[in-house]
Amino acid sequence: MRERDLVGRSGLFVAEGRVVLEKLVQAGRHPLVSVLVAEHRLQGLKDLLAALPAETPVYAAAQGVMDAIVGFPIHRGILGLGRRVESAPEALLSCLPARALVVALSAIANHDNMGGVFRNAAAFGADAVLLDADCCDPLYRKAIRVSVGAALTTPFARLPAGADLVGVLQDQGFEVLALSPQGAEELDAVVPAARAAALFGAEGPGLAAGVLARTRTVRIAMAGGFDSLNVATTSGIVLHRLAAAGRRVT
Repeated sequence: MRERDLVGRSGLFVAEGRVVLEKLVQAGRHPLVSVLVAEHRLQGLKDLLAALPAETPVYAAAQGVMDAIVGFPIHRGILGLGRRVESAPEALLSCLPARALVVALSAIANHDNMGGVFRNAAAFGADAVLLDADCCDPLYRKAIRVSVGAALTTPFARLPAGADLVGVLQDQGFEVLALSPQGAEELDAVVPAARAAALFGAEGPGLAAGVLARTRTVRIAMAGGFDSLNVATTSGIVLHRLAAAGRRVT
């Protein structure tokens, strides 16, 4: 179950728990290779397992065997092995509608934050997520779990090392709104373009000055003496605002 063992093995990933497995199957974005279930969970999972593609192997094991495979006592009792399918960034962006909202991520290295951002993207109707090469994997087991399966349902693409995240978005007609405590505009006053991308950087260093110089910079108004939020929290506030603003101008 070590992630470093899965990466490179034909792009496999683990979906853990009933809700996540359901989203993996319903979305159909990534093929399901097989399922491993604790024996005592079989009866309660009968309907879910019956809905799986007929060719999907389902294995049952005693709880002790599952714990030995995983390396710790696992209580959810259900694991799905998926095979990742990712679009090329330009292909993903070019097929989005004329009015679209994209989440762009730069150097987001924490899997809890990654999962939280994907959960917010799904909740507020973002059309896609674009990651640079310095971001962690949204299909890491913990990121999927924190996202409540949204990492499996929201389209995303990753740029290769050295690619220009801002340039790729702008070439596809997206106005890039870069979030920063030093942003020139307050979020409440922002009216997004028809094709808008909200760009979030890592906590601490944030977005580079060169990136901010090329984008429309936005800040969230806060109480005096405090200037930053967790990036997942920030994404929820920003995406809620942009989604609402987009609906008003439609």
